[in-house]
Amino acid sequence: MGNRLSKIYTRTGDQGDTGLGDGARVRKDHARVEAFGTVDELNSTLGLLLTHELPEEVRACLVEVQHRLFDLGGELSIPGHLMLQEASVTELEQTLDTLNEALAPLKEFILPGGTPAAAVCHLARTVCRRAERRVISLAQDEEVNPVAIRYLNRLSDLLFVMARHLNRVAAVPDVLWRHERHS
Repeated sequence: MGNRLSKIYTRTGDQGDTGLGDGARVRKDHARVEAFGTVDELNSTLGLLLTHELPEEVRACLVEVQHRLFDLGGELSIPGHLMLQEASVTELEQTLDTLNEALAPLKEFILPGGTPAAAVCHLARTVCRRAERRVISLAQDEEVNPVAIRYLNRLSDLLFVMARHLNRVAAVPDVLWRHERHS
C-alpha cells in the first residue's frame, strides 16, 4: 500500500477547517466532522477496552467492530461513499443474541460498572450512542447511509449486553440501580 501519511502535520487546518476525503474543505465543527470524529472516539474507546483481558470471542468481535468503524469513518468523511453493508448489522445481531442467551433477564436497570472491562464497555456504549446522535444530526441535512445509523444503534445494544457478559464471565454481579434508596 505504500506510505499514506508521510507528514503528520500539514498546517492546513490551522484556521479551523479540515479536508474531507473528496477534497472539499469544511469547518472542523461541521456536522460531518462531528460525526466521523465521534466514530473515531468510539473506535479509540474500543481500543482501550481491548487492553483488558477479554474472552477470545469478545476480543475477536471488538477487533472486527473496530475495522467496521474505521470503514464507517471513511464513509462519513467522503460524502456519497458507501462501505457499510446490511450484513454488518446482521453480524452484530447474531453476536448480540448469542451473548444475551446466557444472561439472566433484567428486572432492574443496571448502572455502569462491575469489572474494569465491563465499565469500559459501558463507556464505549455511551460514546456509541453519541456517535449515533451525531450521524442522525448529519442525516438531517445531508445524505447518510441508513445502514450507518442501524449499525451504531445495534452496536450500542451489543456493548450493553457485552458489558453484562463480561461481568457474568468474571462472576461479578451487575450493579443494580436501587430506586428505593431514599427512605
